[in-house]
This record gives sequence, structure tokens and C-alpha cells, in this order.
Amino acid sequence: MKTASVILLLLSILAMPLSRTAAQTENAQLAQQSAEKWLVLVDSGDYAESWQSAAELFKSRVTRDQWQSALKTTRLPLGKSQSRKVKSTTETKTQPGAPDGQYVVIRYDSSFEQKQSAIEAVSVMMEKDGTWKITGYFIK
Repeated sequence: MKTASVILLLLSILAMPLSRTAAQTENAQLAQQSAEKWLVLVDSGDYAESWQSAAELFKSRVTRDQWQSALKTTRLPLGKSQSRKVKSTTETKTQPGAPDGQYVVIRYDSSFEQKQSAIEAVSVMMEKDGTWKITGYFIK
């Protein structure tokens, strides 16, 4: 009986990280789905709609005109997206200059018509309503 209790205790301890990992993976997947839908807007040149569908935090710091101007000078010259593959996904509770919350940063190995190799980073946060929305986008 004592051995069975010890085995059950060990199994429950071992299962704890697995359930946490499963939840983290679900968050990362939801954030990635949101990022990829949003990237379709950017890829198609619908910069106004990409701003509109971003997180409130993002929209409070960058106007629609500023956002459209920034993408026209940085993203548009790269041409059409050729490929995009997830390089890494990082879950965090903090982001520089942002309030604590649930964030996922997704880095993509990307290729464009005019730039063969690039890294795109998309920062996604969970909004108060439980949806995942974009808080940042960077191309290196």
C-alpha cells in the first residue's frame, strides 16, 4: 500500500510539468495562429487593417499613419514574402516597456523577393478578453 502511494505521488509530480507544458504549448499555438493571420495582412499590404487588428497597447503607442508609414519604408521594399518558418517561440510574462501579462514572441526565418534571409519577430499578447493580438513586429 505504501509503495502504491509513493508511486502515485511520483506520477502526480511527474505529470505536473507535463500539464503546464501542455498549457504553454496551447498558448503558443494560439499566439502563433494570431500572428500568422496578422502577417497575411502585412504581406498583402493591408497595413491599415494590420494596425486595426493589433493589441490596444500597440495602438495606444503608434498611430495608424505612423504604422503605415513605417511599413512602407521597411517592409514594402522587401517585396513579396517567399517563405516563413518558425525559428523559436518564447513565452514570457514581461516585455520591455509593457505591463506584465501573457506574451509570446515568435521568431521566423523568412525570405522575401528582395531579401533572401531575414528574421521576423512578432510579439503577441493575450488581451483582457482572452484573444491573442500583436504588440510588436520587427524585421532584421
